This record gives sequence, structure tokens and C-alpha cells, in this order.
Amino acid sequence: MMSEQTGAAVPKSEAVRPPGGKGPAGSSELDELFTEVSTLRRAIIDAETRHAALIDAVRPDHRYSAANLIHYVELRRHDVRELQARLADQGLSSLGRVESHVLVSIDALLLQLARLTGNDAGDRAAAAVPGGAELLSRNALSLLGPQPVDRVTRIMVTFPSEAASDPALVRDMLDSGMDLARINCAHDSREVWEAMLANIRSATESSHRGCVVAMDLGGPKLRTGPILPGPAVRKVRPSRDPLGAVMAPAMLWLGAAPPELGDAADPVIPLQEPEWGAARRVGERIRLVDARGARRTMTVERVAPTGCLVSLRQTAYLVPGTVISGCEESAETGRIAHVGELPSSARKILVKRGDLIVLSGDLSPADPTAGSPHRIGCTLAEVFADVELGERVLFDDGRIGGVITAIAPGELTVEVRSAAVAGSGLGAGKGINFPDTRFSLSAMTEQDVEDLDFVAAHADIVEMSFVRSGKDVRELLQRLEGKEADGLGVVLKIETVAAFDSLPQILLEAMRWDKIGVLIARGDLAVEAGFERLSEVQEEILWLCEAAHVPVIWATEVLDTMARTGTPSRAEVTDAAMAERAECVLLNKGPYIDEAIRMLAGILGRMQDHMLKKRSLLRRLRAWDLARAEHEG
Repeated sequence: MMSEQTGAAVPKSEAVRPPGGKGPAGSSELDELFTEVSTLRRAIIDAETRHAALIDAVRPDHRYSAANLIHYVELRRHDVRELQARLADQGLSSLGRVESHVLVSIDALLLQLARLTGNDAGDRAAAAVPGGAELLSRNALSLLGPQPVDRVTRIMVTFPSEAASDPALVRDMLDSGMDLARINCAHDSREVWEAMLANIRSATESSHRGCVVAMDLGGPKLRTGPILPGPAVRKVRPSRDPLGAVMAPAMLWLGAAPPELGDAADPVIPLQEPEWGAARRVGERIRLVDARGARRTMTVERVAPTGCLVSLRQTAYLVPGTVISGCEESAETGRIAHVGELPSSARKILVKRGDLIVLSGDLSPADPTAGSPHRIGCTLAEVFADVELGERVLFDDGRIGGVITAIAPGELTVEVRSAAVAGSGLGAGKGINFPDTRFSLSAMTEQDVEDLDFVAAHADIVEMSFVRSGKDVRELLQRLEGKEADGLGVVLKIETVAAFDSLPQILLEAMRWDKIGVLIARGDLAVEAGFERLSEVQEEILWLCEAAHVPVIWATEVLDTMARTGTPSRAEVTDAAMAERAECVLLNKGPYIDEAIRMLAGILGRMQDHMLKKRSLLRRLRAWDLARAEHEG
């Protein structure tokens, strides 16, 4: 249990003028400041006393952090903005960077005020206590692994499925600067995960670099149900300039592409007669009448044992059974072939403001042509038991939003309040958020419980999704007991408003475990809290975790455009620079992920000289050299 820090009495100062020249020691302004800070300190100590049981319940090496967290939460219950301004006017600490050492900072301020006013501050000489920055650094090292040589912030990367079959991809990510690998248990299978882990081990052994492995439990998934598919049709079209002239013809394989092309192959149109394409010749004309009755001509560009590559300079709609005619008849195949099976096209429900959406536990495919009220399934109908009238419901990352107007057994009705002016398409498998609802269901699904055995045996970190309360954390820790998982790190994903509101309780519960961290899932948080509040919310999470000396992973869409296209946007480069205040940054997968890793590593390396958490670092700048400018002028 934390106790109030003690020390020697402060001698009375004589004839000391306060900073700013506003009068001698003992002036009324300084006396008032001394009184207000002393009152604030008493409130903080009282909060520590009230919550002594919570502090005693955490691991001994987390108790100072737990007490500091409670101190910070109590401090933020008071509006001290006016006090901060008055302190700054006197040249004193404005308490603007106290997160990691609240009581020590306040005691240091009281000592200054006591010397300036001659008031008795009591025994305030700071006892030997752990440094907040050192505690955070220690905890980050324990959870996230060693700090990189050229930067403070580590880089975590979500593995794509290809990481299981492409060892070179894993080596490239590691060589580019990846420090942690993240495997999402919501995707792939145990066999794929094992292959990913094997590739990580091989890459680390050959490069002599470490890599921490984090595995993410899927958690309960709130998604829209299936929608009746559209017709099986494939639209192919050439590339045109703004005036409609063809710049490049459409290229497609009739039959199948050669295996060596893999994912790089052009679109493939299967044929009912698979050997037909191999019997064509380069330059041959292929004719067809498409689904609209339009006559089209294609040219054979290449012939392979599995099919032929053709070019098309007009748009065509191909459906199963479309007849394709060659100019030459082969003894083995004949002149005519037919398009084979094609996948059905996905359809969406067009939703407009004022429409009604009926969410149902029935997962029968929805009819997108039925009109309002639109009916669509919900993959987690258990949530219907917790909802109330008037609560908000958001679909597809907030693109469609409304409020609950009716609740019935097995379903609820949402009146749409926000959508695009012309309507928004709602597809199958899209996320559903209930930002106002407090759910009673567990954060761990049966699948999560099953996956936890694998994670505890193979990973360095388990990431828990859908955390909403300390109770959810308690369940995870209880399930880890007895699995010989004492060395496993636990990262809690903060992705809901409920989790944000309960973050102090969540952190205190997590402090019963050794290695802990927080992941800010900014995408889901933005949907639930509103995009206009995201900046505020993510800042407050950073501050609270710093007070608890808990390392933070900054996640969602960091350099996302860079990873997907190879070129970053200006906005996301700025966003990546701000991520330096976290202990780790998560990058998502993409074909240019190795380039994104290198860019992020460079950004983080530069920013560490300018910023540490909330503190600006005033390193020497060579950009503004007046002497040089005068010489050049």
C-alpha cells in the first residue's frame, strides 16, 4: 500500500521575491496558490486512501503505478485550467506534464510555493521513488522487446495470409524494421499460423534479429448477415481516356492462366471445354454475343497449355453459357466453346435517410429489392437483449447511422438518421456498432477460448478484442491461469466507448498480471465516439496509460495508403509522426508493406529528437541559422 511521502521540514525563506516581480514572499496571490495546491494534494491522498484495496490487489511491482493512476484520475476530476494559468504567470510548474509522477510533481510545486511564501509545507522532501519514465520504459521492454537502435518506438506488422507460404516476405519485413509480428486469429487456421511462426523463427535466426509475436483473439463479431446474390456475370472493359478513346484493351484468359503467373495473371474466364483455349493460335479472332446481345471480337495474344490470353477493345458482359466462336476448328476441340461457371455478383441494400432497417437474428439472405423496411440479419443476436429504445446503431464504419425505434423478440428496428444524400449501400458482412449499449455478453467467444490454448503455447503476447470492462480482463486472466503462461504478455484493445469510459478499472484489473499493454484501435473508436472526438479520445488514452506506466500500441490505418499503393498521403505521414508518442505502432498488411515499414522507421527516428510524450524536446536546430542567412544575403 502506498504511503504519503515524507522528508525534512522546509525552512522559512526570507525576503524572496516571487518570479514575475509581483511582490515579496507571502503575497496574497502566492498564498492562494499554495492553499489551492495543498487542497488538491489532500484530494489526491484521500482518493488513494479510498481505493487502497484496488492498489493492494495488483502485483507488488505495479503498486506504485496503480497509486499514480489513481492520483491522476483524481487530479483530472478537478478543472485546474485557471490554476495552471496562474501558476504559469508566476513562472512555476503548471502541472501540464505530471502523468507519470503526479504526487511527486505536486510536492515539488508545494516546496517551491513554501519557499516563496514562507508557509509551512510540512514534510515534503521527496523520498526515493521509481521514476515514471523509467517504469514505462521497463514495462515496454518487458512486453514489446528491446528498443530498436535507431528509434524509441517499435513497429508491429499484421501478417497477411501470404506470410505462411512466402518466407522471403517475412524476411523482407524483418529487414525493413519490423520489431513485432501480429497474427490475427480471426483469419486463416492453426496450420497457417504454424507456418507463419516457422517463417518468423527462420527469419530471426538468419538475420540475428529478434521479433516478438502477438496473436489477436477475434472476439465477438457484430456483422450484417448475408444478402441474396446478384446474377453470375463478369464485366470486362478496356481502359479509356477522358474522351472515351481506348488507351489499353482489356486482357483476359479463356480457360486458365499458366500456373507460373499466379496472382499476377489477368482476369480468368473458365470454359466448359477447358482444352479449347490451348487449341487456338496467336492472332486468331474470337467472336461472341454477350449478355446484352452486343457482338464483340477478341484477339488471341498468347497460347498456353491451360488456355489462351485474349485482348478486347470493347466492354462485354459474360455469363455462364455464353458462346465463344473461333475462326478455326480444331480436330480435338471444334470451333465453339462456352463460358463456364462464374461467381455470383455481390449486391447491396440501398438505404436512405428516413428508411427503416429491421435487424434480425434470422440469417436468411436478405432481399435487396424489398425496399423499406429493409430486413437483414445480425450475426450476434444476443446483443438484442441489452439494447434500449433511442440508442444509436451504426453500420459499415458509421457510413449509415440511426436510432432504435422498436424492439421485439429476436429483432429490432432502426430508423436511419444519417446516410449519403442519394443513399448508401449496405452490404453483407459489414460491421455494426452500438455505441450507447452496455453489453452483458462475454468478450471471449467459444472460439477465443479454444484459440487461447494455441496462443498461450506459441505467442509472446495475446491481444484481447472487444474489451469493455475490468470484468472482461478478469475472465482472460483467469483462463490464463494454469496454462503455464506467466511469461505471456497481455494487450487490451480499446475499441469501444465502453472500454474508454472504463479504462482506469481495466488497467487496475490488468495490473494483476506481469506484462500488460493497451492497443488503441482508432478505427472502431472513431466510429463509436465520432470522428470529431477521435483526437481527444486517443490523447486521453495516451495520458492515462502514461499515468499507469503501461505501454501503448498506436493502431489502425497508419500509412495505410502507403502499404496499399506504394505512395503515402500527406495526412497519414503527419499521423505517423504523431504516433511517436506511443511505445509501438501497428501497420496493417499491404503489397508495399516493406516500403511502409522503412518509411515509418525513418519518421519515428526523426521525431524522437523532437517529442517525448507531451513534451517538446528542444534539440539544436540547424534550419534557422541567422548568421548563415546574413552571409548568404
